[in-house]
Amino acid sequence: MIASIAGLALLALQTAPPETAWTWTLYADEARVALAHEVPDTANLRFTLECDPASGVARVAFYGGAAGTGMARITAGEASAVTESTTERGALKLTLRTDHPVFAAFAADGRMAAMVGDQRRAVEVPRRHLAKLRRFTELCSG
Repeated sequence: MIASIAGLALLALQTAPPETAWTWTLYADEARVALAHEVPDTANLRFTLECDPASGVARVAFYGGAAGTGMARITAGEASAVTESTTERGALKLTLRTDHPVFAAFAADGRMAAMVGDQRRAVEVPRRHLAKLRRFTELCSG
């Protein structure tokens, strides 16, 4: 039994993308804008932001880990907001207005966290990728 579990753990480690494979990618066209923390050309996602251009509303998704449904408390910097969250295909999903102080603080320093019940999900966009986050915000703002 223990050997089986160890074998499965080893297999999971072998198939997990290396940390160096992960990056932040901005996609934009007339119909949609997306910023993804992903392994390009795979289905591996950790976090996405999506919007309709100039809509002023960002759809946020945290992938992996436990996800709850209900009211989520979102924090970034000194700002906070409460919004409804859902779980779809293992992802915690919520929406935020791009003109909300939480989103402005997130765009400024690249850090945001969501709490649903006792589960906390966080994202950090490294400094070298903040321009992509700010461009996402610019393209999505109405």
